[in-house]
Amino acid sequence: MGTLYEDMVDYGGEVFGREHLETLRECVQCGKCTGGCPSGRNTALRTRKLMQMALVDLREEIFNAPELWFCSTCFTCYERCPKGVKTTDIIRTLRNLAAKEGHMSVPHRMIGVYVIKTSHAVPIGPAQMELREAVGLESQPPTAQHPQNKEQLEQVQMLFRATNYDAMIDFDWDTMNLRGMDKGGKK
Repeated sequence: MGTLYEDMVDYGGEVFGREHLETLRECVQCGKCTGGCPSGRNTALRTRKLMQMALVDLREEIFNAPELWFCSTCFTCYERCPKGVKTTDIIRTLRNLAAKEGHMSVPHRMIGVYVIKTSHAVPIGPAQMELREAVGLESQPPTAQHPQNKEQLEQVQMLFRATNYDAMIDFDWDTMNLRGMDKGGKK
């Protein structure tokens, strides 16, 4: 394991391109990323702080920072950076490294649970089904969540197993939830 910067460039470079991750070194801490961040207006997310933490190799601090998960990946910071720092790609890489090392917020892990159970990050619930019927649509769209498409859901589940994502989020196939949680998502 190298420095956080080296690990980011090596790990994230495969997906985003090394040159995108290497732009972190161009950050001058001007604050345009934080000033324009829609998520930062409502949360503790300070993009500039995350960039600084990554630059000074605060691996554990950044991986345990709840604000790492507050970014909505809207790309506002990415577009406004005067130095061309690919902040959104850097944040996504930091999240991927954090998850790989066992640091992932419960809400983000629950998205994985929803996808395993329904193939949707935001499953269609009874209220949405009623609205669809009220406007003349089938209660469920023809997606993998639809009961007739069981084979598609099984393929999604097979991908989770093949990539070990189920283990990364600590999914229990017997309870169809995170280990140690009841069906309502409570410990």
